[in-house]
Amino acid sequence: MGDRQQPVPYLNGGYYGYGPPIPPPTPKPKRRFKPPGGCCCLSCIGSCIGSCLKCCGCCILSLIWNVLIAVAVILAVTALILWLVFRPNAVKFYVADANLNRFNLDSNDSNLHYDLDLNFTIRNPNQRLGVFYDAMQVSGYYGDQRFGSVDIAPFYQEEKNTAVVAAKMEGQNLVVLGDGARADLKEDDVAGVYRISVRLAMSVRFKFWVVKSWKVKPKIRCDDLKVPLGSSNSSSGFKFQTVQCDFDFR
Repeated sequence: MGDRQQPVPYLNGGYYGYGPPIPPPTPKPKRRFKPPGGCCCLSCIGSCIGSCLKCCGCCILSLIWNVLIAVAVILAVTALILWLVFRPNAVKFYVADANLNRFNLDSNDSNLHYDLDLNFTIRNPNQRLGVFYDAMQVSGYYGDQRFGSVDIAPFYQEEKNTAVVAAKMEGQNLVVLGDGARADLKEDDVAGVYRISVRLAMSVRFKFWVVKSWKVKPKIRCDDLKVPLGSSNSSSGFKFQTVQCDFDFR
């Protein structure tokens, strides 16, 4: 028997009669366009919708991240420029005068009766920054116990200005003193001069021309004030010494 002829795959008719059969060329796979930077949103045309959304989501997150970094850098540079231009100085607080009209602790019920007059001077040394004092509270302490407080009316302080603020705390309050504080109080009763501390809690804003800052809440500490009792003969001749307070933004 003769050899059986093997079947010939389908060939383009144009090739018959001109030599051995030549198969048609294999089509090359289409290459997707991938833009620089790794973002593939533009290459999603004709692809699966799910992968397209995932890819575009990555691009959007990358864009948002770059925008946030740029905004942070701009704000930091702006703050540095403003600081170099204005050179803001810290506002300074002083207790210029203090006097006690009454300060005695009941031995039976631990009620402290007090009548304290305070005068503060607040110095704003800045040439271009004013200060809005939107809220201010003055509190008096003996040892680590607060015995009274008073609110100060809001006010505005101009540039290069010294403001005088008066505060009066009067009343009675339950104050629990430890053994050490009670011993100190006995010594102060004999001397007629009392070791009192004052705290100022406030909410302020700064103003430059028509631009106002956000509110900040610094805390002012005026420690170890030696305040004479006006009715005491032991403190006669004692004069209160001005004390500079500590300024804390925390």
